[in-house]
Amino acid sequence: MTILKNRLFWPAAILVVLLVINAFTSNQFITVRDGHLFGTLIDILRGSAPLMLVALGMTLVIATGGIDLSVGSVMAISGAVACLLISDLGNQNSVGSVLLIIGVAIAMSLLLGLWNGALVAVAGIQPIIATLILMVAGRGLAQLITDGQIINVRSDPYSTMASGFLLAVPVAFLIAAAAVALTVVLTRRTALGLLLESVGGSPSASRLAGIRARRITVMVYVVAGGFAGLAGLIYSANIRSADSISAGNLIELDAILAVVIGGTALIGGRFSIAGTVLGAILIQTLSVTVVAIGVPSKATLLFKAVVVVALCLSQSPTFRTKVFGRLKARPAVRAEVPA
Repeated sequence: MTILKNRLFWPAAILVVLLVINAFTSNQFITVRDGHLFGTLIDILRGSAPLMLVALGMTLVIATGGIDLSVGSVMAISGAVACLLISDLGNQNSVGSVLLIIGVAIAMSLLLGLWNGALVAVAGIQPIIATLILMVAGRGLAQLITDGQIINVRSDPYSTMASGFLLAVPVAFLIAAAAVALTVVLTRRTALGLLLESVGGSPSASRLAGIRARRITVMVYVVAGGFAGLAGLIYSANIRSADSISAGNLIELDAILAVVIGGTALIGGRFSIAGTVLGAILIQTLSVTVVAIGVPSKATLLFKAVVVVALCLSQSPTFRTKVFGRLKARPAVRAEVPA
C-alpha cells in the first residue's frame, strides 16, 4: 500500500501505540481542571516544546548540509543570562522587565548562532568542529555566568512560559507551535525552502546559480541559535532556576534523532518540518512511556535505544524488503506440447 511506503507512517504508528499505552497506564490521560487541560497528554505536549524548538532549528541547519552540536550550551547560556538578570530585579513579577530580559537572552542566543554561522560560512571550518567549539566553551561560559551555582528565581511572569496556560493549552507548546507555523510559512510558502534545499544539495552549484549560499548558511545558524535560546528559557522557567550543568545536556542528540526520524536527510537537501515535529513528540512520548510502564531507571536508555533502532529499521525499505520479502509476480511457464 502507498501509505505504508510513506516515511512518516511508521513514526506516526509507533506514536499512536505509545499514546494508547499511556492511556491505559496513567490515571489521568487528559482531563479538564479549572478550565485548563491536564493529564499525561498535556505533559507530553508541554515537555516536547524545548526539544521541538531545538529540533526545528537543527532541521534548517541540516537541510543546508551542516550540523549544530552547540544547541545545548546555547540553552544553558540563555537560561543563565535570564535568571541572573531576573534575580537582580527589585520586583521579579514586573512583566515589562521580564519581557525585556527575555529579549536580551534571545539576542544573546542569536549572536551565538551568528558566531557559529561565521565560523562555518566565512572561516570555512567544518560545521561539526565549529559548533563543537561552542558546545564546550558555551557550557563553560554558562557556568561563569552563574558562578557555578544554581540561580533560583521567583518570577511568576517568567514561569508562565513553561507552566502557564492560554485558551486551556500550555503556553510552552503554543510557543513551539507558533515557531513551527512561522517556519512552515517561510520555507513552504516562499522560495526560502527551495534555496535551503539547493544549498544543502550542492553548495557549489548554488553559488554558480547566483544563490548567496554563505548568507543562507549564516542565517540558519542564527535561527537555530534563537530557537535554542528560546528552548533554554522554557527549560529554566519550568524549574524556576538556571542550572548551567543540566540545562540542555545532550539535547542535541535527541534533536538530531528527531530530525532523522522525521525524514530529513543528514547529507542536506530534503527536509521535513512536519516530520521533525512528529519526531520530537515521539521522543518525548517515549520518555514518558518508559516511566509509565515501570522500566527500571538503569535500563531506561537501553530501552529507548531498542525502540529507536526498531523504528529506524522499520523506516528502511531495504530492511523491510530483506526481512519480509516481496511477493514478485513470476511469469507463467507454458507447458510445451510435443509436435
